[in-house]
Amino acid sequence: MPSPAAATATPAVTAAVRGTYFAFIASGLGFASWASRIPQVRDRLELSPAELGLVLLALAAGSLIALPLSGPIVSRYGSRRTVATMSAVLAAALVVIGVGFQFGIVPLVAGLFAFGFAQGAWDVAMNVQGAVAERLLGRAIMPRFHAGFSVGTVAGALLGAVMVATHVSVTIHLIGIAVLVAALVPFGVRGFAPDSEEHAADPAAGGAGSARRSLDAWREPRTLLIGLFVLAFAFAEGTGNDWTSVALIDGYGTAPAVGTLGFATFLAAMTLGRWFGPDLLDRYGRVRVSRVLAVVSLAGLLLFVFGHYTPLAFVGGALWGAGLSLGFPVGMSAGADEPSMAAARVSVIASIGYCAFLAGPPLIGFLGQHSTVLRALTAVAVLLAISIMIAGSVRPLTPAEPEVEPLRR
Repeated sequence: MPSPAAATATPAVTAAVRGTYFAFIASGLGFASWASRIPQVRDRLELSPAELGLVLLALAAGSLIALPLSGPIVSRYGSRRTVATMSAVLAAALVVIGVGFQFGIVPLVAGLFAFGFAQGAWDVAMNVQGAVAERLLGRAIMPRFHAGFSVGTVAGALLGAVMVATHVSVTIHLIGIAVLVAALVPFGVRGFAPDSEEHAADPAAGGAGSARRSLDAWREPRTLLIGLFVLAFAFAEGTGNDWTSVALIDGYGTAPAVGTLGFATFLAAMTLGRWFGPDLLDRYGRVRVSRVLAVVSLAGLLLFVFGHYTPLAFVGGALWGAGLSLGFPVGMSAGADEPSMAAARVSVIASIGYCAFLAGPPLIGFLGQHSTVLRALTAVAVLLAISIMIAGSVRPLTPAEPEVEPLRR
């Protein structure tokens, strides 16, 4: 699934692009394989919406702990070694989840925490490599890398729907995915390019300098605003990932397989938006495209919640997914505008963004407990509105505009 631009690149650059796509696709497959089985895990443990939200909090907590550490880790050990190592951790976590949920909440929570930690570090590493690939190609392709993640999530959701429809157990399903991830990912990312000239010469380069850059990034106004921008889109995306199928099953009375297909529709629309998004960004710019798509996502969310009929909910879910498709990758690209600070800023932005995954599950679960999960999704609208107002933060930096200058539209 290489970018069209890769056709004119050197073999080393083409290998880096392909490896980056592979990392994104595999990460999406692993995540959606778990997410597609949430309703079955919920039913097995007889969890209320609020209890399910707290269980899902473990995954977000693992990611939130990993993300601030990821900048220095990636700078020191490189994105390739980080992704390869975290793929093994994620595979082990899937086994713990698949087996452990049959014995209670505690092993499930432990598995989800490890899963979240692995995904958080993996996420920063592959985004850093994505920024490297962008610089080597000389054009923006970050949304297409994130489309690769969405391809993986669609494949995982569709496979999950098949597993549910054919009554394959959660345990067998997740162990099978774990074997694939552990066996294929280290091989698939061998083509990663060095993250920097220093790292190419010395894999242990970084050290204290990397830590200082990470601390500096936390004090930059633009970086923090981009983090808030990403948080809004991450909240909308994470809520869709965690609650779309549950909302369709409980709110619209659909069969479990139909609920999972609704989740797949949401993901498919997001995938298409990310694949075709770079052309829109090149023509109209980050700020304008981000604002328009946030409005589209908001309209789709409201249709999903208040559509009353399952077909309208599917249409709403598609608009919701398509509209939020570019928010996260645009934020990553904006954070990597200056190569020397890319790893530190991507780590900060991702750390802030992933707070949405920490707050989202329990918030939706709590609201769902007092109304319904379907109505609780309206909380997403507030953050989408905020993203419209602060979209100016993602405009590209120019040499005359250092990071610390006040933001302007």
